Amino acid sequence: MADILMPKATAVWLIDNTTLTFDQIADLCGLHHLEVKGIADGDVAENMRGVDPISGGELTREEIQRGEEDPDYRLKTAPSKIAHIPQPKRKGARYTPVARRGDKPDAIAWFIRNHPEVTDPQISKLIGTTKATITNVRDKTHWNSQNIKPVDPVTLGLCSQIELDEVIAKASSRRKKMDAERAAQEEGPGLAPAEDVEQVNPLETPAPTAEEPSAEDVFSAFKD
Repeated sequence: MADILMPKATAVWLIDNTTLTFDQIADLCGLHHLEVKGIADGDVAENMRGVDPISGGELTREEIQRGEEDPDYRLKTAPSKIAHIPQPKRKGARYTPVARRGDKPDAIAWFIRNHPEVTDPQISKLIGTTKATITNVRDKTHWNSQNIKPVDPVTLGLCSQIELDEVIAKASSRRKKMDAERAAQEEGPGLAPAEDVEQVNPLETPAPTAEEPSAEDVFSAFKD
């Protein structure tokens, strides 16, 4: 299923022109249902003009009707008539608008608390921050440490949910490998193979040893 091009604007239109539930709209547009509720209440996307997904070829009127008749139905977008153009991979750190740069320490704190397996370079590339900032947040030497609260980067608008999931998935596989290696090191070397252990027969009588001469035997030799 293709992604909605303008999710919030599409959600605005669906709220104003259909009887779809918040969950249905959230699922279709890739938003949280509370965010959709905020749009309906005017707390989110205030004064945003709605975009008609039908005229844009992203959704059919029949699909909307199916959703209105069945609240549990999950709408599907219409197949795109435009060939998919692969997006070039971004190189370097992500650009973040000035208004959101103050949110980065909160996102860093979220990673440190909830996903310590994610490396500093991964965090830096995902949200567009520096290693020094990450270190300061971790060591609590950041100038604004008292006001930093862990918040996930998707909520802060610093990255998409898909990008966050990819980073966590990569870090998770690396964490499992590291844990396995650490466990192997903690166990230490195992028991020596049987062929390397000297076999001792408990029924075997030890060879007699030569008796040491007594003092009487020593002096009798001089008397002769």
